[in-house]
Amino acid sequence: MPSLSKHVCILGAGIAGLATAYTLQRQGHQVTLLDRAAPGQGASGGNGAQLSYSYVQPLADPGLWRQLPHLLLAADSPLKLRPRLDPRQWRWALEFLAACNARTSRDTTAQLLALAAESRAGFEAMRADLRPDCDFSARGKLVLYASAAALAAAERQLALQQALGSAPQRIVKPDECARIEPALDACRARIAGAVYTPSECAADCLKVCEALARALEQRGARLLCNTEALGLEVRGGRVVAVRTAQGALAADCFVLALGSGSARLARPLGVRVPVYPLKGYSLTLELGAQAAAGPQVSVTDSARKVVFARIGSRLRVAGMAEIVGHENDIPPARMATLRQATQAVFPQLAGAAELQHWTGMRPATPTGRPLLGRLPGAPEGLLFNTGHGALGFTLAFGSAERLVRMI
Repeated sequence: MPSLSKHVCILGAGIAGLATAYTLQRQGHQVTLLDRAAPGQGASGGNGAQLSYSYVQPLADPGLWRQLPHLLLAADSPLKLRPRLDPRQWRWALEFLAACNARTSRDTTAQLLALAAESRAGFEAMRADLRPDCDFSARGKLVLYASAAALAAAERQLALQQALGSAPQRIVKPDECARIEPALDACRARIAGAVYTPSECAADCLKVCEALARALEQRGARLLCNTEALGLEVRGGRVVAVRTAQGALAADCFVLALGSGSARLARPLGVRVPVYPLKGYSLTLELGAQAAAGPQVSVTDSARKVVFARIGSRLRVAGMAEIVGHENDIPPARMATLRQATQAVFPQLAGAAELQHWTGMRPATPTGRPLLGRLPGAPEGLLFNTGHGALGFTLAFGSAERLVRMI
């Protein structure tokens, strides 16, 4: 082990924490990974499964203002706000609305594209190393738009991303959508057009998490699952240990990768973590005998804010964003909305069996830019890796690379 190696304790065994642990271990550091559940069981396990390296338009976009009345008032809206007696919710929501301007959206897009490019390289290096069985595919992605106005806005975003060096993308008409993905033929009359990115990928994030956890243990890392972090101990202006029900665990450096739960541990230290959970849902369908009728290309329905990703013989359907705190219930109406979205885009899959209902708390910053490294006011020895929103899977390995350089 190199002389500059450290013992790093990572709090959080989602895809962000696991990618960080894997990258640290590859650099010769000693790693301890701690989580109150099994690897990948939080916001990672049932996510949208898309690796969206080239189309990273942030949720905080100036176009949201004209959609806001419908998004907040419609019964089937993909965006839902339930006001709570929580000043953190209100502050986050106001900062999010303030970020919905052209300059912030452009800056965020540039930063996310650069991080996504690093992440693609890191993910591919991990695949070459571990060869995980994760239903990986690289068949591209179509982002569908239902109106000419929405398609024109997408064309402007596309021009911005191309100017920033994104992978080749193009606007395609409905007939070409159906040629690229024949499963869309039944709904092409309701499509104004789409953005097609041939290089986009998909994979089962939970399987990636499980493969990373196995490799970490086999290579000497210590995994403490079903172990909750209760607090951090600070001495001399430096974090020296994490408290658990089993006792204190010391390390040279600590990484908070607990998603929206990172704020809870940082608050007693006087550190504000501007992350709030955006509750999302997913439905996993078994295609079975209908496999040939299902999509091979990843699809995003921009109007409904629902994504579809093929993972092996299954179709992952995910979407919605609820600003409702940490409520982890799964209302039947939300699953019905995902099912209706599937029937609207892929009516031929109406009979597909439902394998899994899932909800997860996507940790989001107001701008959409993740928090990487030390935050203002934080003690020495404490770094953050959270706030990736719906792009956690996409950005995990690039975030890990940057964090390891800081350590």
